[in-house]
Amino acid sequence: MSAHLAASPGSSTPDPGPVPVSPSTPTPTPTPAPTATPAPARALGRPFAAQLTSTGAANLGDGVLAALVPLIAIGLTTSPAQVSLLSAATWLPWLLLGIAAGVLVDRADRRRIQVFALLARAALLGTAALLAAQDLLTMPILLIVALLYGATEVLADLGATSILPDLVPAERLPAANGRVIAVQQVTNGFLGAPLAAALLVVGAAWGLGAAGALAALAALVLLVGLRGSFRHASTPHRAPPGSVTAAPAAPTGGDAGSPTPSATTRMAAAGAEVREGLAFLWRHPVLRPLTINAAVLNAASTGYMAVFVLWAVGPASHIGLSEAQFPFLMLGFAAGAVAGSFLAQRVQDALGEIRTIVVTLTVNTLLLLTPIVLTGLPALLVAFAAIGALNAIGNVVSQSLRQRLVPRSLLGRVGGAGRTLAFGMMPLGAVLGGLIAELWGLPATFLAAVAISLLAIAQVAWRVRPSTVREALTAAVARAA
Repeated sequence: MSAHLAASPGSSTPDPGPVPVSPSTPTPTPTPAPTATPAPARALGRPFAAQLTSTGAANLGDGVLAALVPLIAIGLTTSPAQVSLLSAATWLPWLLLGIAAGVLVDRADRRRIQVFALLARAALLGTAALLAAQDLLTMPILLIVALLYGATEVLADLGATSILPDLVPAERLPAANGRVIAVQQVTNGFLGAPLAAALLVVGAAWGLGAAGALAALAALVLLVGLRGSFRHASTPHRAPPGSVTAAPAAPTGGDAGSPTPSATTRMAAAGAEVREGLAFLWRHPVLRPLTINAAVLNAASTGYMAVFVLWAVGPASHIGLSEAQFPFLMLGFAAGAVAGSFLAQRVQDALGEIRTIVVTLTVNTLLLLTPIVLTGLPALLVAFAAIGALNAIGNVVSQSLRQRLVPRSLLGRVGGAGRTLAFGMMPLGAVLGGLIAELWGLPATFLAAVAISLLAIAQVAWRVRPSTVREALTAAVARAA
């Protein structure tokens, strides 16, 4: 129930006739005359279909591992501290690598970045499967696997969200992002866990190997189905963040007589690129409030969910669900998210971007109060489905808006910086949620999460008006011209 600036990691996060597969700015569609019949929506195209298929395969592997790794862990140790380290290992790469990976994504071909990350993941999981088959898998090795897997997730996720504006017209980004989130929810939320359970029956090695094979399949789909160059090289001269332009890929070879840059020069250039991305994000009148909002909502929702199981599960809990009933709430959330991802475009067309974000996240936050006053499973299922739908709509619209506002040459760095902040707040939220519950009780954590979230949403409503978004979009079009 987090309000990611992007799609979930899995992820995640980010981005957002036939469209060319080479990076170029789509030609604006002329405004039809008032009496003309509205033109049909432009097709998302085969390049997007290839990216979506790859995303589905990769996220199915994510879903398998999300269910499989904790089960492997409890067979290796009974220490809660060691098991909890797996979750930390999953998010730590975003804190350590998010900004640097953004620089790499902006420098290199975004298709190749994804292929490299997915093939590295396949090799990693194949090695883990061999170790598991020979009973050589230990808890330290499993933690290393989780950490390295998270590193591949950072690269693959940033590459996938940053490439999306190259594959579909700008006006179709909400629809494209909606389909991406729907595929992620279906593969992660519905298919991954049952497949993991079936594979675990024949052995952990089969589950790890299957996840590795899915990563290899995702890379193969990109290699075969997505052709062209998707590199947005930064220009040697750095313009101010407010005037950065997204240029097509420059030749990678360089002049024959040009000297090779020293290591110090390359590091200085990388540092300048990081500062450029951070400055663009910090100075932007729309993106900065949205990023702060995402970070606060992520922290609040993580704190909420960190202790929610104590409120919901067990005969002594307030709600009194059994362990078998509790997963249905998560399935209800996933089902709502799938529905919301398909409704996002229509809601945005009706309300506009910023009103959609504010309204959906406000209602989503207020619905977090329902478990305090309701105890019946059917009513909670409806509430969680609504939370999932509203969360998905808000995420699709904010992701699509970011993809339209950020120059394509900066998408990786801005996305990496935003997700580093948003995901970095989640462990802090979990710790604070547990501390508040320990001192003042579980309802205090829930009420604090709702109150903090409403304050974060209020700062978006106060600082970002529809006119602010229109002016920012106009400036983005002018920079790309």
